[in-house]
Amino acid sequence: MAKGSRPTKTTQSTTEITETETPAVATTDLEAASRADPTPPVAEPQPEPAVVRDRLPLSGIRVIDVGNFLAGPYAASILGEFGAEVLKVEHPIGGDPMRRFGTATTRHDATLAWLSEARNRKSVTIDLRQEEGVALFLKLVAKSDILIENFRPGTMEEWGLSWPKLQSVNPGLIMLRVSGYGQTGPYRRRSGFAHIAHAFSGLSYLAGFPGETPVLPGTAPLGDYIASLFGAIGILIALRHREKTGRGQLIDVGIYEAVFRILDEIAPAYGLFGKIREREGAGSFIAVPHGHFRTKDGKWVAIACTTDKMFERLAEAMERPELASPELYGDQRKRLAARDVVNQITVEWVGSLTRDEVMRRCLEKEVPVGPLNSIADMFNDEHFRARGNLARIEAEGVGEVVVPNVIPTLSETPGRITNLGPPLGNATYEVLRELLGISAEEIKHLRSRKII
Repeated sequence: MAKGSRPTKTTQSTTEITETETPAVATTDLEAASRADPTPPVAEPQPEPAVVRDRLPLSGIRVIDVGNFLAGPYAASILGEFGAEVLKVEHPIGGDPMRRFGTATTRHDATLAWLSEARNRKSVTIDLRQEEGVALFLKLVAKSDILIENFRPGTMEEWGLSWPKLQSVNPGLIMLRVSGYGQTGPYRRRSGFAHIAHAFSGLSYLAGFPGETPVLPGTAPLGDYIASLFGAIGILIALRHREKTGRGQLIDVGIYEAVFRILDEIAPAYGLFGKIREREGAGSFIAVPHGHFRTKDGKWVAIACTTDKMFERLAEAMERPELASPELYGDQRKRLAARDVVNQITVEWVGSLTRDEVMRRCLEKEVPVGPLNSIADMFNDEHFRARGNLARIEAEGVGEVVVPNVIPTLSETPGRITNLGPPLGNATYEVLRELLGISAEEIKHLRSRKII
């Protein structure tokens, strides 16, 4: 993507061509926005010259992504956005199951989920269950910097691809292993899905209303994304270590522990006081009002008054400044003691106004407030547009697809999207012939035996 944050329209290149689950400032005239053109703005297509590729921070780094779905492979997506060459190694028949997960498209080998999350990759088909496939894979490992896998612990070893074996062919190799429960421990061989990790880590226990069935904490596989983010951090740390020592290392991430790590103070609160945090519905135990509130027109807003000053501003927005007096609810401890009363006051005030009116009054007084956006709201929101959060990319065989754009935004070396999820095996011949030096005749032989 060109420097800056505007979305870039890019055309996917077309060279020739195994288990983990994946299954604010806001506008005040939201009703007017809902009638606006939902198409994100787009810059003209811009080619990516070699000089641009070379200045990206991870240019020259080669990544092998041999995992399935998201937990781990998403780390490869991040690295690819900032210049790394990502080779997606898949089984010759069917490829990554992610290709069939999510909303179908006109391409038989690509759902919308695949197109978005398998961005910036080349697909190389190799059957790792056959000895010739393993030998081929080891040649690829010898010429790569990073290997990412997310199979159940022990699977790579069963294929003859243990960490010592991989290190023997490439001492500088960095290997990220993502699994449900990590590579060690009594549960290491259990199937690991994001939904199960949410439960095991304690996140799902906190989601929902008091005394009711715990709910899914959103429909996205958050654990897969979070584990991959920690994995990407680990890779960058390991690259720095390799710069100093020349040696690679193994990175081990359990999906559950990545989720557990972001649950703020639940561990010290229990360890020190025996306190078990329970489900709190749309509110929070740390502050009030701090939750979701329905407006007069049936929409919703989020309000977060985490300090006395913020509540004072809300009282002014309500035109009831006395609520923030020391005698009433000006002190956080008094608000928490009168949680139900304060929440009810907020419910009644918000419920008497449209969402646009609530937003306008709160923003005028600098109250932390935001609309509960649907994806339609996001497509029409001026801030999403200004930040370039939606990118329009041409996908082979599908046409134009809107996907989340690259983050973070770097001032000197911004990331980019070169292509969406590739067709199965679109770079097999290129990689085997040009990178590994295998003859055309041998490639033909490997295809005939379904090794590739």
